[in-house]
Amino acid sequence: MNEVENQNLFTYHLIKLSFFSALKNVLSPITKTKIKGLIHEETMSAMELGSSIYSPTRLFSRTIVVFAQWEDENQFSEFLQSNSLGKQLSKSWYLKLKFIRQWGAISHFNIPKTHIEIDNENQSVVAVTLARMKYTEIPRFLRWGRPVEKLVRDHSGTTLSLASIRYPNLISTFTIWKSQKEMSEMVHGHSKMENPKRHSNAMKERTRKDFHFEFTTLRFLPISEHGIWNGKKNYLNNEKTKL
Repeated sequence: MNEVENQNLFTYHLIKLSFFSALKNVLSPITKTKIKGLIHEETMSAMELGSSIYSPTRLFSRTIVVFAQWEDENQFSEFLQSNSLGKQLSKSWYLKLKFIRQWGAISHFNIPKTHIEIDNENQSVVAVTLARMKYTEIPRFLRWGRPVEKLVRDHSGTTLSLASIRYPNLISTFTIWKSQKEMSEMVHGHSKMENPKRHSNAMKERTRKDFHFEFTTLRFLPISEHGIWNGKKNYLNNEKTKL
C-alpha cells in the first residue's frame, strides 16, 4: 500500500456520553503521541445545524464528534479494541470514509494530494468542513452561516447533517448526501429548495472578506456505516459505493 493509500482512511464518530465524560474528552482528546497510527483527530461538541445562537448546544453538548485520520485500517481496528475511548466508539455510530478531494486547506491533517474523480453522479458522498474562525468575524459568520445551515439541514438530498464546535475557534459541519448531484446543485444554488442561493451567496461574501484563518471542505466516499444513531441506521444510500 503506497503513502497516499495509507493516509486514505478517515473516520467520523458520533457518541452521546455523560456531561463530565463528554467534557473530559473534548478538553483532553486523544492524540497521535498516545495513539499508534493516528495521524490527527478533532474531538468536538455536536450541535444542530441552524439552531438559535442562544441554544445551549451552541455552547456544549453531551454528544461529541470524533473526526480522525488513520495510517491504515489495522491501526484503526487496534484503537477500537485496545483504547478505552476506542471501545466506546466501537459501540457507537460511525462511518469509515475514503478521501475524494479537498477545497481550501487546514493544518495538522495530512490530506492526500491526489484527488479521485467520481463518474456516477448518483453516488452517495459525505462532506466535512473545518474552519478556524477569526474571533472578530464570528458575528458576521453567524449572520451568513445560519441560513446556509438551515438550507443543508432541511435539504431533501441529505440523510444526516450536523455541526460541531471545539473552543476556542474550531467550527465544523458534517453532511451525508444521497447523491453527488444533489450536493453539487446545493453548492451552486441550483437546488429546488426555497432560497437556493444561500450557500453560493455566503461563499461570495467569504471571498469578499474571509471569516476564517483556515477553512477547508473535504469530500469523501462512504466505505461503510456502523452502529445506530438516534434509533436509526442505514443513513447511506443503499447503492454500493463506486469509483
